[in-house]
Amino acid sequence: MAVMRESPLAFITELARTYGGITRHRADGETVYLLNTPEYARHVLKDNGANYTKEGTPDDAMLRPLLGNGLLTSNGDDWARQRQLTAPAFRPSSVRTFDGIVTDATSGMLERWRPAIETGTPLAVDDHLTALTLGILTRAILGADLDGIGEGFGRAVDAVNRCIGHYVPDPDPDPADTARRFAGFSRARAFLDMVTRTLIASRRAAGPSAPGSGPGHAGNLLDTMMSAGHLVSDEDLRDQVLTVVMAGHETTAKSLTWTLHLLDRHPHEAAKVREEVDRVLGGRPARAEDLADLPVCQRAVKEAMRLYPPVWLISRRAVGADVIGGYHVEPGTLVCVSQWVLHRHPEYWDAPDAYRPDRFDGASLPSHLYLPFGGGDRICVGQHFAMLEAVLVLATLTQSVRLETVEGFEVEPEALVTLRPKHGMTMIARPR
Repeated sequence: MAVMRESPLAFITELARTYGGITRHRADGETVYLLNTPEYARHVLKDNGANYTKEGTPDDAMLRPLLGNGLLTSNGDDWARQRQLTAPAFRPSSVRTFDGIVTDATSGMLERWRPAIETGTPLAVDDHLTALTLGILTRAILGADLDGIGEGFGRAVDAVNRCIGHYVPDPDPDPADTARRFAGFSRARAFLDMVTRTLIASRRAAGPSAPGSGPGHAGNLLDTMMSAGHLVSDEDLRDQVLTVVMAGHETTAKSLTWTLHLLDRHPHEAAKVREEVDRVLGGRPARAEDLADLPVCQRAVKEAMRLYPPVWLISRRAVGADVIGGYHVEPGTLVCVSQWVLHRHPEYWDAPDAYRPDRFDGASLPSHLYLPFGGGDRICVGQHFAMLEAVLVLATLTQSVRLETVEGFEVEPEALVTLRPKHGMTMIARPR
């Protein structure tokens, strides 16, 4: 059997295929349950969600050293307060006002690509998309501009992923490698701290944006958090801003990266996307109101997130005793749900490993089978923004270029904090 720390995706897939809807194994001296049906996932994430906490989970251990006590790592009343504070900035009515920011930023990226487009020079598309989504998020949600630091931020995120996404056994078989990765993490964390605190200081110096104007229109989260009605300390601000920035740009960048790769590998699906974009937009910039008329683009992204969910595993720890599928779950037990397993489960999906966007055409899916944004009360607060951004970026790119993965380039998923292409994604942008 595959080993979890060496091949996590193969390990959890083999567990589910061999032992069924709920499995139990030992890891690092404790019992771990893996739930492999939507019913069990819903039980832990929603129906009995109050009995399960993120505190003391692998998710918590990976994220807290970087994000502190932000929305992704807090629990109970603290989490509820933070959720209430951040939710208005991500309401559909708010995020729809950011469409111009998304399309302008994507057009700017295409302009920077122009020399490579003309010469056929390969592009590190995953890095470019990370910088793009970072710039879009900070401008739209935080009312700040990170021009010039996007690529450095992306490199820092990579360094953080390499460190906190890898389990280190005891005893450590390679202390020198671990020391190098932790040194990289420390430098990356310092850089991310600097960027975050600069954002906060810049907003303090500029003062709140005028209501209904500028990139902070109806959704400037920094202004909200720094307003007199919210007692938010500088440390709280740092945790919240870095959480929003990290979670809000990384997952969307990876979703877009996988979408572009899959469309290149499936020319028939790419042709359907191009036909829709040309017919609906006719060469003009995409707008939020176009989303309803771009279902093919939406399905292309949704299917990419099914096959390569940005977050591939959710972990919770039982607060009190519970029974799941006939198994008695003791307090303190680690319980996990894997999007990778659920999204490719052969009992629920026809041809589960195939890229078939049309499976989302009017499909009625069981609750908690498809979890690209998580589930239950802690479902991603930014899901509407992420989908709007991904579809508008895809449509804008499709108007101008065809992206082709470099011949012979190895594409392999790597399950770190997010599900990333292990070797990046090098593509050539051909003019249309």
